[in-house]
Amino acid sequence: MGRDHLMPKAYIGVGGNLGDPIATVRSAFAALAGLPETTLLSTSMLYRTSPLGPIRQPDFINAVAAIRTPLAPLALLSWLQSIEHQHGRIRDGARWGPRTLDLDLLLYGDSRIVEDTLMVPHPGLCQRAFVLYPLYEIAPDLEIPGHGPLVRLLPAVAGQRIAVANLQQGTSGS
Repeated sequence: MGRDHLMPKAYIGVGGNLGDPIATVRSAFAALAGLPETTLLSTSMLYRTSPLGPIRQPDFINAVAAIRTPLAPLALLSWLQSIEHQHGRIRDGARWGPRTLDLDLLLYGDSRIVEDTLMVPHPGLCQRAFVLYPLYEIAPDLEIPGHGPLVRLLPAVAGQRIAVANLQQGTSGS
């Protein structure tokens, strides 16, 4: 424990809508807990949300995980992409398409990062109920770098469809 509080806290968006997304999201949580010298601090409930974009596809299961890690942001991103790949994610360039697993580095401490391959805070964070509500659940007092208190962002996404996932039902189809 000693130095854990000195390591950055990162928030990871977790979602998917192909195969068994509930099982996949749970498996992704376990994979995050297994990252080098990383502690899984908390996970949100699982939420069912409508997909973004014009492609007809099944609803997504989304959640947010909080971790404490010594991994630098770009190294963490590489690990996240490796976990996606292990779960059958194929990056075919289709934006907002269906996927087995999507892991997004939403926040990394209070850092603001602009790289070719990584932007933190995640650029869509403030416009997406499927990110803000699970994030609020596990970190209600969070300040979003460049945007202020998380709680102030919630009214802007209040009209987006999001519901706690029914874990007794199957999640594939439609």
